[in-house]
Amino acid sequence: MNYPVGIKKIVKATKDHSNINYGNRGMTLESEINLSNEYYQEIDKAYIYKKPTPIKITKVDYPSRDKAVIKEAFFTVPSTTDYNGIYKGKYIDFEAKETRSRTSFTLSNIHPHQINHLNNVERHGGVAFIIVRFTTLNETYLLSNEKLQEFINNSDKKSIPISYFKKEARLLSDGYRPRIDYLRVVDLLIGGI
Repeated sequence: MNYPVGIKKIVKATKDHSNINYGNRGMTLESEINLSNEYYQEIDKAYIYKKPTPIKITKVDYPSRDKAVIKEAFFTVPSTTDYNGIYKGKYIDFEAKETRSRTSFTLSNIHPHQINHLNNVERHGGVAFIIVRFTTLNETYLLSNEKLQEFINNSDKKSIPISYFKKEARLLSDGYRPRIDYLRVVDLLIGGI
């Protein structure tokens, strides 16, 4: 590369980057699930939505109606899980989380009221699960509520090791449309009806 005044910069290649997967660069798990849900709706496969966080607005700045800015708000009640909807006549409810850990997923990332909610959904015939992305490993897993509860009830550990995900969860692959085809695994959970 030639710079002004004739200065030349020598660029050396130091690593072979041919094996790096850039598939998820710049996208969060939530945005990928949202894109997947939009695709499922477009093809009339499922109707699953991101639940809004319940907040109460207490202070708004109104310089004009089209430029209103929320200045102060607070959470009214603890939210349940991130997503819910319907697929093949079944109610679907799940939580999506990301972790930078290479070895485990900390259970404190899921609140007790969310675990209780997932149990209630499953007890009443719905399909409940969590989706966990290990960002540094570029691996995303769907863990059924049944396997989540099995771990919680049979272990005193405060985190779920990656080995448990590899054994008991389903690895979700990245794609174009949908970005994350988690319904392929949901089909296995509901018996392919």
